[in-house]
Amino acid sequence: MTERIAIVTGAARGIGAETARRLAADGFAVAVLDLDEAAGKPVVDEIVAAGGKALAVGVDVSDEQAVETAVRRVADELGVPTVLVNNAGITRDNLLFKMSVADWDSVMNVHLRGSFLMTRAVQKYMVEAKYGRIVNLSSTSALGNRGQANYSAAKAGLQGFTKTLAVELGKYGITANAIAPGFIETEMTAATAERLGMNFDDFKAANAAMIPVARTGVPADIANAVSFFVGEAAGFVSGQVLYVAGGPKN
Repeated sequence: MTERIAIVTGAARGIGAETARRLAADGFAVAVLDLDEAAGKPVVDEIVAAGGKALAVGVDVSDEQAVETAVRRVADELGVPTVLVNNAGITRDNLLFKMSVADWDSVMNVHLRGSFLMTRAVQKYMVEAKYGRIVNLSSTSALGNRGQANYSAAKAGLQGFTKTLAVELGKYGITANAIAPGFIETEMTAATAERLGMNFDDFKAANAAMIPVARTGVPADIANAVSFFVGEAAGFVSGQVLYVAGGPKN
């Protein structure tokens, strides 16, 4: 395989950072995109120290011009991107009657608009290369979750977006798949525990008790799935949603 260039959004921490490290270990040159470019530099330094190639780029994925500029920079400085992992995300949890329009729009803009803008900007390079791998991060919340009308709707939307990409782009050698994580130990789930007034260890234990494999997930569990989807061997897998949740989801 000639060197592939991968873009991972929201890659300064959590699932995104672990995915960036895993893809670098797999031999990809990785663009570490995050809202704050400086926040992505420690991940880049780790990758470079391990012998890989990486570039930190700051971008608001919901800003059309900023996305075009960021992707062009990746192509100019790192190489033509043919792998895209849309991981950037935020939560603004609340019950429906308390949820503000701003909280609804913020979540939609990052998850759905951001994934659309990033994919539109990168797909032209993939089409020209006749090769591409797109992985969108959904969630088990796509099936519905109390206090997450905005997040659940956005994550469900990403599944439909993924399946449509698979239909439209398949003839160009591009696959599109989604990963729907269950409970993963990240800053985001730690913040949820804090919002609920729970100790994080107690919060993890309570969730692990409801998971068939009797543990909560870690970012590496998701990075492993991304590694499969973006690999050469997954060329006949497209339009799929993989629930990485320690058990079956309906």
